[in-house]
Amino acid sequence: MGNHSMFSEFILLGLSADPQTQILLFMLFLMIYLLTLMGNLVMLLVIRSDSHLYIPMYFFLGQLSFLDLCHSSVTVPKMLENLLSESKTIFVESCLAQAFFVFATGGTEACLLAVMAYDRYVAISSQVMSNQLCIGLVWGSWGLAFVDALINILLTVNLDYCEHQSIPHFSCELSSLFPLSCSDTSTNFTVLLCSSVLHFFGTFILIFFSYTRIVSTILSISSTSGRSKAFSTCTSHLTTVILFYGSGFLSYLLPTSGSAVEMIFPLQYSVVTPMLNPLIYSLQNKEVKAAMRRMFRRYVNSFT
Repeated sequence: MGNHSMFSEFILLGLSADPQTQILLFMLFLMIYLLTLMGNLVMLLVIRSDSHLYIPMYFFLGQLSFLDLCHSSVTVPKMLENLLSESKTIFVESCLAQAFFVFATGGTEACLLAVMAYDRYVAISSQVMSNQLCIGLVWGSWGLAFVDALINILLTVNLDYCEHQSIPHFSCELSSLFPLSCSDTSTNFTVLLCSSVLHFFGTFILIFFSYTRIVSTILSISSTSGRSKAFSTCTSHLTTVILFYGSGFLSYLLPTSGSAVEMIFPLQYSVVTPMLNPLIYSLQNKEVKAAMRRMFRRYVNSFT
């Protein structure tokens, strides 16, 4: 652990230092987190209980809901605790663990969104993925992200933290830990940059090429209604991609100024987007809405 014993805790400065603002933020993010839990759990239950949804698209959607539960639960509970706490501290080991899971779940979601884009292209091309391929792509997404996160966090564990221990953020991320170290972090930055290129820019390029093929396939459909129906199957996924990558790119590409406004984009992809994804897929998808109605009727009938 290097000289981590010099500082056993970090201080997460969070979103605001004003006590009244912190209470309002606590209520807001508690509501968002509860909606996130409820929305994604309902989506998982609907997909698992309805045989009409036993197709690759909804298998991947179920994985996305589970991933959103994990990604949100890594950061939000600690953020809620700090909003009501005066100390706002986090142990170094806990901070490193949080940074690992933030990176791993974020990387997995990027890979999964690329897989879902490919699935949309396969479906529009009137083909179907095999169950083995679907499971393999999901395991590959989790495995690649966790291995990459493990490599980055092992390099970070060996750093010596001998500067001020305040982190100007509501959660621990790898990039926010490097400025606190008095060790040489050039290798860490290089590895993190390569990981970011692989998981985010790399998967974004795969999504771009998938949608290029999707648009080409849709334009080859002769009927207007057929083109409209084919494109409608992609709107939910495309909305999720825009929310995730838009906020992620803005968060990491904008220059650091120390302003609280900078935390809007990390809040978007780590707190707000996991809440919105179930709404996006349920409101824009007739099959999901029909499955929810069937599940609700079964639930009501069981008590009558």
